[in-house]
Amino acid sequence: MVRGFEDGQRWLAKAIYDLGGISFGDYTIGRTTVHSPVYVNPRVLISQPAMLRQVTKLIQQEVLIGMARRKPRCSPFDLVAGVPFGGLHLATAFALLADVPMIYALKPSMAAQKGQRAIEGRYRSGQTVLVIDDLITTGGSVLETAAILEDVGLIVRDAVVLIDREQGASARLTDAGYNLIPILKLKTMLTFYYNNQLIDQDWFEKSMAYLETHQAKGSGG
Repeated sequence: MVRGFEDGQRWLAKAIYDLGGISFGDYTIGRTTVHSPVYVNPRVLISQPAMLRQVTKLIQQEVLIGMARRKPRCSPFDLVAGVPFGGLHLATAFALLADVPMIYALKPSMAAQKGQRAIEGRYRSGQTVLVIDDLITTGGSVLETAAILEDVGLIVRDAVVLIDREQGASARLTDAGYNLIPILKLKTMLTFYYNNQLIDQDWFEKSMAYLETHQAKGSGG
């Protein structure tokens, strides 16, 4: 059992590493992150139900703490919405743990192609939605999901993400009027790995330098 939230962050970073969710090389991620020396794949967690359950508890803990503060950093919500596709498993697990109804939004092009509604699940105009995703880079996917939800009268104030790559998403969401709540930040992960001799100094320095100089502003995730 993970006791404190900081312990939970260290546990999460180690769990992703142990499952092979961190790799180093030369990666292009979406349309905006090119030649990244570090690749993060939090979806490896879905293969371990016990770990996914613990991750969901970390999300719930951070949300509850955020709402309980004198100056809340998370607003009350009626629904949760997973960002396809990476956020769907986290939103589903969270909905089951917190007993909160879940919906999800399809991209307009995908909905039109499949002849489906833009939003799956039951909702009422005026309800507040907590958006959940697994990884955020520039914030494009969260902003796109929020726009679809708001088009039908839903209210979005906060987005919880498992990992923030720290490439401009927080500032971009703030500018758009949303609050980003990351469970773990990539620089924190890299520092933990380096301090515990899980990665060598060369990859640590390359990755940290990349994050410092690549504050992407495109439409990626």
